[in-house]
Amino acid sequence: MSTIALRGPVRVVVRQHRRALWAAGALLLLGTGTVPTLRIWIANSDELCADGDTTTCGDDFYLPSYARTTAETFLADGGTVMVLLGLLVGVFVAGPLIARELESGTFRLAWAQSASPAQWLAARLAVPAALAVTGTTVLALAYGWGRSYLLQNPNTYGLGWYESGVYPALGPAGVAFALLAVAVGALCAVLVRRTVLAMGVTVVLLGTIALGLGRGRHALWPTLRAVGNWPDGAWYVDPGMLTASGEAIYRKDCLAAAEGATACMRDRGGVTEFADYHPASHFWPLQLVETGILLALAALAVAVAFRVLRRRHG
Repeated sequence: MSTIALRGPVRVVVRQHRRALWAAGALLLLGTGTVPTLRIWIANSDELCADGDTTTCGDDFYLPSYARTTAETFLADGGTVMVLLGLLVGVFVAGPLIARELESGTFRLAWAQSASPAQWLAARLAVPAALAVTGTTVLALAYGWGRSYLLQNPNTYGLGWYESGVYPALGPAGVAFALLAVAVGALCAVLVRRTVLAMGVTVVLLGTIALGLGRGRHALWPTLRAVGNWPDGAWYVDPGMLTASGEAIYRKDCLAAAEGATACMRDRGGVTEFADYHPASHFWPLQLVETGILLALAALAVAVAFRVLRRRHG
């Protein structure tokens, strides 16, 4: 019965914001269509380079074609684009979708009919949440497909799984961030009830979370330590030197030294270089832990939003 009652508010949301939803769908098609286009261009350029066509080839020592250079530059920021899309979703939910109705008072018309306040808010969460999950999942799959083709070249640069501009687009963390954006946007709208202010607060909160996770991501899973043997494809986090007794001296603690970081570490007794790192096998543990944190924050934000709405309007 409650599911049937929820269909009415959902239809209203879709009809009210159909232009924004169509625009979002167009952006999704554009984003997913760009990757196959680049991949086809790369494949054609690779064939020409193999045939000795120097007009399309760059320096063979680095990359075989300018198509690869362009695609590499584009895909190196795929994760950043995913985070920005999450911010846009949060701003849309906080502003036009919820806060504007609370600010203008038009929500009373919906509540005077068959929809309760809880159903009204649930509909305004369900539509952007479905769009966010579908869109970010499709984009992540397309991104991973395009990146995998580039990685076949051993000279590919800047597309490591750990890069800040790559990591959010490779797994469920990007999808979870989009869901968090929906939840935070709703919470800000219910608390602030002013369109522009709610949008601004949403951007600040989501930006703070994104920056915090980006800087502290390496600490979400225990690192390994490399001494003398440096694995390929690893994310090196904290380099330094070990003393004869095995004490770790980190390079970051010597960056301000006038004599230089290496000399500073040697002056403190450092004799052997080391680095704490995450191997490629840590990708999924890091992704899953981050996803769990984001989903927990999203669930908390949704719970608080419903509680605030219930307290104010019953």
